[in-house]
Amino acid sequence: MKSNRNLSRGEGRRLGNVALIAFMLGSLLLLSLIRAKFSPIGKTGEAIKAEEQQEVRKESIKFVTLDTADETAASAEEEEEATQPNPTDNSGSSNGGGVGGVSSTALAAADNHLRLSSKPVCYESSRRSDTCEAAGDVRVQGRVQTIHIAPLEQEWKVKPYCRKHDAFALSHVKEWSLRPLLSGGAPPPACTINSSATAFVLSTGGFTGNLFHDYTDVLIPAFITARRYAGEVQFLVSSFKSWWTSKYLQIFQQLSRHEVIDIDADEEIRCYPNVVVGPTFHKELGVDASRAPPGTSMVDFRAMLRGAFGLERAAATPSGDRWDIRRRPRLLIISRRASRRFLNERAMVDMAMSLGFDVRVGDPDVSTDVSKFARLVNSADVMVGVHGDGLTNMVFLPAGAVLIQVVPYGGLEWLARGTFREPSADMEIHYLEYMIQLDETSLSDEYSRDDPVLKDPGAIHKQGWNALKTVYLDKQNVKPHLGRLKNTFMEALKLLPHGQSNK
Repeated sequence: MKSNRNLSRGEGRRLGNVALIAFMLGSLLLLSLIRAKFSPIGKTGEAIKAEEQQEVRKESIKFVTLDTADETAASAEEEEEATQPNPTDNSGSSNGGGVGGVSSTALAAADNHLRLSSKPVCYESSRRSDTCEAAGDVRVQGRVQTIHIAPLEQEWKVKPYCRKHDAFALSHVKEWSLRPLLSGGAPPPACTINSSATAFVLSTGGFTGNLFHDYTDVLIPAFITARRYAGEVQFLVSSFKSWWTSKYLQIFQQLSRHEVIDIDADEEIRCYPNVVVGPTFHKELGVDASRAPPGTSMVDFRAMLRGAFGLERAAATPSGDRWDIRRRPRLLIISRRASRRFLNERAMVDMAMSLGFDVRVGDPDVSTDVSKFARLVNSADVMVGVHGDGLTNMVFLPAGAVLIQVVPYGGLEWLARGTFREPSADMEIHYLEYMIQLDETSLSDEYSRDDPVLKDPGAIHKQGWNALKTVYLDKQNVKPHLGRLKNTFMEALKLLPHGQSNK
């Protein structure tokens, strides 16, 4: 009897469980019907289009990141680099749906990807750059900085220059619009020139003309972006400067088999299958190889420069036997005409020669022939100069060469580190630093010992970049102590293979 009671209770529990399961299945079915009616994935094309048109009316670019499922990882990297999506990945299915156990964040990311995977997308490719990529029927109307695209259901706007948070730089950069091909009810502009290449719109506005910005803001980002197309890319240059483009034409010709176009002055309607608007920035004077396709490192960039300018030396190895005068290591002093000049340059030359260096002095400016100066730099084993854009010529040094950055007085170690010290490693260049002391700066002749300029540089830094720049960069010249500098030059010699006894 006892066992029968237990059995009856078990049957009752099973019947209750069956009823509960049936209720849950019914609830799931009801929820599915509700989701089908109200989910964004199930919305009609008209509803989606209405939403997109509402976004367009906000007149602001929408930056998209597709890899947002892992919020923890994304937030950890937020201050350094924005998560970069893959706008060329069109493998997503428009019929996709959520899977049990997936977070709401992942579902939102998947939904976002489903809506945009077949459309052009503008995204924040780094903390410094915005990039738009599109494929389809692409018609570039350069005179009005407009690109008509099908398929495209919303308008996007972008300034194609890698200094997006610098209002002054962007004030010299024209804004480009990506618009639906049939927008406004007007017939689309008819193609006058057709190309099978990828169109690449970039700007030479901003701070171009300063050597450091030429490479950091334009040339290296252009290399990162265009390299993957293996020459089948056409540069459409906005805010075109003919002298600037001519200066670097050999670099553009290494990246493209097509003519460089002054696109703002172009009367044609140029049609392409693909377009990229805005290059991708990685870091100051460098490439993050982990984020770039194979063959797109700084080593590859420097190899491209050697090809562009016919540079002979890939590495800082001596020529001739140990007694050959050509075996002497060459030291190049980067001279400056305005601020941050060496006040004892002649004495520096004599001291370096006494150590066995073959010494050259270079004085590059905006009008300097790039090919000629690149060959001079490439012939050097050691390059020394005060912090400034002239040190950007380090891109032409052979691997294994030594860069000596003379850092002006005023607590500028952080500036020296970010601009030239950190990039040197990726270029396979040895780096040394010479810090100017109080008795080596011309500021000590202009200010009293108790003045904050000399006593407390941090107080000047707190006044902002303009104050810092005016005092420590624009007003300062330097006179390195020859004894201290000699030790630095001797350290550089130890890093070179010239002193080795191999015959």
